Amino acid sequence: MHAIDVIAKKRDGAELTQEEIEFFVQGYTKDEIPDYQAAAWLMALYLRGMSDRETLNLTMAMAHSGDMLDLKEIAPFVVDKHSTGGVGDKVSLVVAPLVAACGMPVAKMTGKGLGFTGGTVDKLESIPGYRTDLNEVEFKAQLEKIGIVLTGQSADLAPADGKMYGLRDVTATVESIPLIVSSIMSKKLAAGADAMVLDVKVGSGAFMKTVEQAEVLAEALVHLGDQAGRRVVALISDMSQPLGWAVGNALEVREAINTLHEGGPDDFRDHCLVVAAEMLILGDKAPDTNSALTLALDTLNSGAAWRKFKEMVEAQGGGARYIKDPDFLPQARLVEPVPAPRSGYLAGVDAAEVGMTVMALGGGREKKDDQIDHGVGVIVHYKVGDLVQKETPLFTVHANDEAKLAAARERLLAAHTFSDSPVQRLPLFYRRVADVGLEDETGNGD
Repeated sequence: MHAIDVIAKKRDGAELTQEEIEFFVQGYTKDEIPDYQAAAWLMALYLRGMSDRETLNLTMAMAHSGDMLDLKEIAPFVVDKHSTGGVGDKVSLVVAPLVAACGMPVAKMTGKGLGFTGGTVDKLESIPGYRTDLNEVEFKAQLEKIGIVLTGQSADLAPADGKMYGLRDVTATVESIPLIVSSIMSKKLAAGADAMVLDVKVGSGAFMKTVEQAEVLAEALVHLGDQAGRRVVALISDMSQPLGWAVGNALEVREAINTLHEGGPDDFRDHCLVVAAEMLILGDKAPDTNSALTLALDTLNSGAAWRKFKEMVEAQGGGARYIKDPDFLPQARLVEPVPAPRSGYLAGVDAAEVGMTVMALGGGREKKDDQIDHGVGVIVHYKVGDLVQKETPLFTVHANDEAKLAAARERLLAAHTFSDSPVQRLPLFYRRVADVGLEDETGNGD
């Protein structure tokens, strides 16, 4: 079998066999197939599309391109979650310990941010000493001991995805539903997940800009999970404005800690409870949504989720004082509240612009090897639909550079739009997609 023949076959619109897909994935992973041929193959997949069978075969080939984590002896059933990326999305910091505190083991490998979407690893690394590089032995030992582990993605899991994603990013082939599905699901399958909740973001601060686009992706993810023998639920959630108030690594850790202490923004708290409830249902810890939400809320209010978070941080080397007193976390030198330029109802807070502003302050990466400034970020003080009074703080910038602060101020003012008449609040979730198909709305942002 030759790479050029596989490329030509897909170029001409034919369906690739399992053997052909495995040959190409293995060859590229082992550096036997060069980047230029892999780029041609990815473009052929992008232009010609992929059948359900091809997508499943690609996902499984990528999952099996490296180690397959087997957690059965430690945790017979593992539930995971994945977000497609957003602004102010610190959900895993609350949901993982919350679900674990309910008696459902959580073993999660997560990634770093790129561009304006923040990564869970970057947030965790704002806690001095916290290790995000656990090896497989450490990963399993911690899961067995305390029932939760939250670390960076192992290079040994689905290495084909790492190589292909980097190539897709520079060959204009990212926007392919089958390739996105394969990328997400291969990592989850390799990490040992039996079931997963997928948080598919939609809006200005997300990859999917319309609910219709998000539905296509969500349904494809759920369908592939079913084909792979996994329980999968997808939630389509709003990312037209930041989730919660805080955007920026240490600021988001603070907000997560506040939420674990029964505080935090209402929208973020409610979002976490819904995601946690779905995970508890998948893990058979609750029979239905109402029971699962009650269990999650009671566990949060009891302090058990906070204690599990603290236990996890300490187990992974993070100093307890940094989370007991978040004032010890990294802080920016310059903190400036910016007043609202006018009174009126908030009509919009462009999530992408907020995320790009934080990235420009140093809180995100334009390139994978960029260094993160964990102390910088933005606090937004209002949600769409809120009534704003002129001269009250509209947002607060946390910066370590005067020029960057000034640029952020102007950019964020432009990202806020106002209306003289009342504006409808944005929903938290638009749809829930499960193996039975598209279901009803699950809530709103009130």
